Amino acid sequence: LRGVRVYVTVNILVKQKEMKELFDYLTYLEEVGVHAIIIQDLGIAHMVKRYFPQLRMHASTQMSAHSIEDVLFLKSLGFKRVVLARELQLQEIQEIIKTCDIEVETFVHGALCYSYSGQCLMSSLIGGRSGNRGRCAQPCRMKYTLKEDGNALTKESYLLSLKDICSVEFLPQLLEAGIHSFKIEGRMKSPEYVASVVGTYRKYMDLALRNEVYEVT
Repeated sequence: LRGVRVYVTVNILVKQKEMKELFDYLTYLEEVGVHAIIIQDLGIAHMVKRYFPQLRMHASTQMSAHSIEDVLFLKSLGFKRVVLARELQLQEIQEIIKTCDIEVETFVHGALCYSYSGQCLMSSLIGGRSGNRGRCAQPCRMKYTLKEDGNALTKESYLLSLKDICSVEFLPQLLEAGIHSFKIEGRMKSPEYVASVVGTYRKYMDLALRNEVYEVT
């Protein structure tokens, strides 16, 4: 109704006992006509290629595609877009775009994971809730005390909590790099927050595409 594309996350690691439920879910997504599904588990990719070849596959950032070799491998499996690992620098992204004939998506705004591209096991180890199963308890947002030989080097502080990423000021460089899509994190955010952030990026993207000099306010 709104003329937008819908990409559905199917990007948790799936257990063997869940395969029937997964098959039914993929059948539903195919029937309603989603434009793509975002995948982490290569087992899901295998099922999609075999039974749902018309479903377009995007590789989740949790696949940790860090290199040209990673991206070419995913392309060979039938992926049409790769959401790159969040740790890559702009020069590395440019090299991937130049070398690999596939759509590239990168994160531009939102929370950063302390671990490689969201593959943290800390939540499952200390809280029994796996971030790779969509249930991260965000233990990196808690306070910790750093000790050495039993002596506290710091008092309780947010030692593992990273600052959120905000790339509005760098949009001209990101657009020039040829990135096909920008990802804005909306997980556990209100619709109002998402609308405000997306509207802000749209505003400054349009200015950058018109080669207008802008100052973020």
